[in-house]
Amino acid sequence: MQNLVTYTSTLDGVTPANLQGFFVGWPHPPAPVDHLRILVGSHAVELALGPDGMVVGFITAISDGVCSAYIALLEVLPPYQGRGIGSELVRRMLARLANLYMVDLLCDPELQPFYERLGMRPASGMLLRNYARQSCAP
Repeated sequence: MQNLVTYTSTLDGVTPANLQGFFVGWPHPPAPVDHLRILVGSHAVELALGPDGMVVGFITAISDGVCSAYIALLEVLPPYQGRGIGSELVRRMLARLANLYMVDLLCDPELQPFYERLGMRPASGMLLRNYARQSCAP
């Protein structure tokens, strides 16, 4: 399937209809319309598109554009996982953010080896989650 996947950093032509099936396992996942709002509001976005134009993977970053960025979300649809799409999305995002001093993200410990293979290193962090707002609806 990967040879049928193309990559883009624009949202041209992307609608909520192109954003189906993401946020697997989230108790209150964002609806596709809110997913699009997330993408539009991000400083940087990279998308993986299937042959039918559907988004099969995405990565987002928020940034001050000067010194720092935070990679907020990386997701690949389950049927497309294990094909290097997530790695390619991270590589593309890190290349876009290469001029910044720091690029951070939070992940579960079992995902650290994935990001280490892409040049990142483990660090300690803090977080606050408001699960009542997990769906990101307005």
